[in-house]
Amino acid sequence: MNNGSYIAPSEQRLLARFWQSARGFWRGATAPWAWLLTVLLIATVLLQLLTQYSLNFWNRDFFNAVERKDGAELLAQAWQFLPLAAASLALAVFSVWGRMTLQRKWRAWLSSQLYRYWLEHDHYVRLRFMPGEHQAPEYRIAEDARLATDLPVDLVLGLFSSLITGITFIGILWSVGGSLTVDMFGLTIPGYLVLAVIAYSIIVAVAMMLIGSRLTRVVEDNKRTEAELRAIGTHIRESGEGKVLPDNVKDRLDTVGVALRAVIAAWLDYCWQLMRLTVVTHSNTLLAPVVGLLLCMPKYVAGTMLLGEVVQAAAAFVVVQGACNWFTDNYVRLADWAASANRVASLLLALDRIDQPGANPA
Repeated sequence: MNNGSYIAPSEQRLLARFWQSARGFWRGATAPWAWLLTVLLIATVLLQLLTQYSLNFWNRDFFNAVERKDGAELLAQAWQFLPLAAASLALAVFSVWGRMTLQRKWRAWLSSQLYRYWLEHDHYVRLRFMPGEHQAPEYRIAEDARLATDLPVDLVLGLFSSLITGITFIGILWSVGGSLTVDMFGLTIPGYLVLAVIAYSIIVAVAMMLIGSRLTRVVEDNKRTEAELRAIGTHIRESGEGKVLPDNVKDRLDTVGVALRAVIAAWLDYCWQLMRLTVVTHSNTLLAPVVGLLLCMPKYVAGTMLLGEVVQAAAAFVVVQGACNWFTDNYVRLADWAASANRVASLLLALDRIDQPGANPA
């Protein structure tokens, strides 16, 4: 087989090949632990939503008491806050344990499978004769497999939490915000806060997608150049230890210099991408709470919305906007995961081809 006959797989094929291997963690001997941790994490997300929902109504009651200058009610609300805060803290700590335990066990399982596949039948020796993107397999197994198992747990839990949170708090926005009448045009807008948060989220998401369209490829280039630099360093160390034939010193310096310049160039490109994305994400962080408050001001000034309801609606606006913009907020992490999963899948596909009929890596 020669390099001329090699056709690079599509990203869809790469991701399909990654999940073909990675989902095995939820089957076989590891399935009981995997499903137990998954169910516990889902239950934790639901309990966190219940706590957040209760805190949202606590905000309303507390600030209504502030507006009335009701000292007895303020003291009662302060006591009610303590168990809610304790529950929120306990669930946050347990969520960290459950999430990291699942990530650790999944990574250990997948890495073991990759090492076994790489080492069996002398695949690690024969791999260098195969065409494709499989350079520095040890880096792919150690680093890319870690990211490819860490990030999906965070992302899937975050997506699930965003969906149920968005649905729940849209109800609060609809009921608390009600409709807005624009006297100038004689127009009544039902659920105007819900319509506003959806429009705002679409604008932010479109901006993020336009600015970050190249991010996955940039992340892949960054990982590739880093892996190649480490592989060159490993080769130089082994030549010094007599494990491989020594190279000329000048050739080694030139090779390292070229690889290092490629790393710096890829990192600079990555830096520029993140700077542009930060303009969108940071602007959104600053604007979302202010937009929520400004949208409530007409009804507060008109006396149809209490201070506590303004705070409750503004907080709900931020929560719903964050849920709607899950994709935007996690765009960089999605690109990072896709790049790592693609690199692991490229290695798996190359190992698959070694034992196929017609392959003659020699």
